Amino acid sequence: MTVTLAEDIERRHVCITQDVDVAGQRVTLLKPRSIEALIDEEDFSRDERLPYWADLWPASRALSDAVASETGAGRSCLELGCGLGLSTIAALRAGYDVTATDYYDDALAFARVNAVRNVGRAPLTRLVDWRRLPDDLGRFDRIIAADVLYERDYGQLVAQVLDRALAAHGVATVADPGRIAADAFVSACEALGFELAAAPVREARDDGLTFHVRLLELRRVIHR
Repeated sequence: MTVTLAEDIERRHVCITQDVDVAGQRVTLLKPRSIEALIDEEDFSRDERLPYWADLWPASRALSDAVASETGAGRSCLELGCGLGLSTIAALRAGYDVTATDYYDDALAFARVNAVRNVGRAPLTRLVDWRRLPDDLGRFDRIIAADVLYERDYGQLVAQVLDRALAAHGVATVADPGRIAADAFVSACEALGFELAAAPVREARDDGLTFHVRLLELRRVIHR
């Protein structure tokens, strides 16, 4: 008997569902019930990996609301750190051809299952380490990422990913709730020839709390 991806996930994890409003439309996410149960001491000892992907962060809500209102038909979109897939789902609904990436295989599996549940189709998925980008990753019209600047070194790393993967006239948006590497990220992007085109602040509510999330919009400086 062939086991579907969703069945495999639910065999390996105790799962729950969470409903989220994205631009007035409901998204139902399948997610692990306990993040603590996913912690792998070997993974942490090797490179301090923790399963942040398994939670739904306020920055992802803010980014998803923004992306859902875009027109992506005929355009490619790369998500960095897709987690459970909420922003990928918003991009798929907007019509983008989405490639969702993460550092965890399980994140990619949940993102695919959640996309199929909510949109009826899955994104392309790739396991990506920002420190060693695949040579064939390509360039994208749109790059999105939510809450990826939580480690000091990630400012430079994420800026370098944008430099490698964003098309000449592309737009990148990194949703940030005030993490430690945000300012270093903007500085690194500017040093690589990007400009901060906009940084609107969006509110996101979670468990009764209100979070203020900056949407850092980066474009390449085009010299005429």
